Amino acid sequence: MNVTDCVAAFRSLSDERRNLLEKGALIYTFPGGKVIIDKGQDVSGAYFVLSGQLRVFTYTPGGKEATLYFLDPGETCILALNSLFNNLAYPAWVETEADTEVAVVPGPLYRTLFENEKTVQDLTVHTLSTLVFRLMGELEQVHSLTLDQRLAGYLLASASPAGVLLKTQAEIAGHIGTTREVVARLMGRLAAKGWISTGRGEVRIVDSARLAALAKT
Repeated sequence: MNVTDCVAAFRSLSDERRNLLEKGALIYTFPGGKVIIDKGQDVSGAYFVLSGQLRVFTYTPGGKEATLYFLDPGETCILALNSLFNNLAYPAWVETEADTEVAVVPGPLYRTLFENEKTVQDLTVHTLSTLVFRLMGELEQVHSLTLDQRLAGYLLASASPAGVLLKTQAEIAGHIGTTREVVARLMGRLAAKGWISTGRGEVRIVDSARLAALAKT
């Protein structure tokens, strides 16, 4: 997949710089569940998701994973851009949620585009503002919602159109910032009520209306 086809902001680049971007971008394909950036790593370029999904996460002082945000096709990581522009080590971890294709625009090339193309400047500012809202939303959930509500909201938001979520309890725990044991207990309650059914590495939503009501209470 071509990076200019996937990222709308790049479609309005001048022909010369669009050609530079297409020739200079490095395309990688990663399997699901692979950590592609480690905390403390030097970032060599701007990361754009072409297909699949990336999860940016960190660890709490107690050693639990805590998801910061997700990156979908067409989006880029503002933490990577910040590291790139300020010569800082990456402050978190990045993992693929599924088979994912990523375009890496080398640092010197992205800086050139940023300095000369308004559309790239706008893209960078938009990415920053979007991240701020996502993080504020996550903080609001942490401080105002119970774990039952967060779990219900996560299941509804992450399940497929058929109502199926292919995640282990440990993975779900990492997303909502708790332990696998807590998730197992909470899902056991939901299953006992008939709102979900569970299998090995799978959750199936049975009563989405009840889950939605729980997430909003």
